[in-house]
Amino acid sequence: MNTLPQTDDQWREWLRAQGAEPLAFEVTRRAATERPYTGKYEDHWQSGRYHCICCGALLFDSDTKFDAGCGWPSFWQAAEPGAIKEVVDRSHGMVRTETRCAQCDAHLGHVFPDGPQPSGLRYCMNSAALQFKDPE
Repeated sequence: MNTLPQTDDQWREWLRAQGAEPLAFEVTRRAATERPYTGKYEDHWQSGRYHCICCGALLFDSDTKFDAGCGWPSFWQAAEPGAIKEVVDRSHGMVRTETRCAQCDAHLGHVFPDGPQPSGLRYCMNSAALQFKDPE
């Protein structure tokens, strides 16, 4: 892996070079949230894997994606143990669990305890933080 950017300008340029959508910087580096039902992966059901747009780390497998009806791509399990870091988020007058890429600390979304079994979790992700790759 190449050395990741350090400054905001470097991150913006890096994400542009990765083909990321314009909102990716605000989502991944500033913890913004895309509007519901607007992300490119919300209604995307192709078989493959979802990686971090910032560093390429594997985050989710399409086999764990489900329609949560919430407007964001949702998964019931990370692709690998330790791929997702969880952080307490007290913004917007509520307490939630923020999800971040364990490799580069990019904001991905939030995780909630209302998903399907076997995990009971709903990883509610921003499409702008993800990069889909076909199965290898």
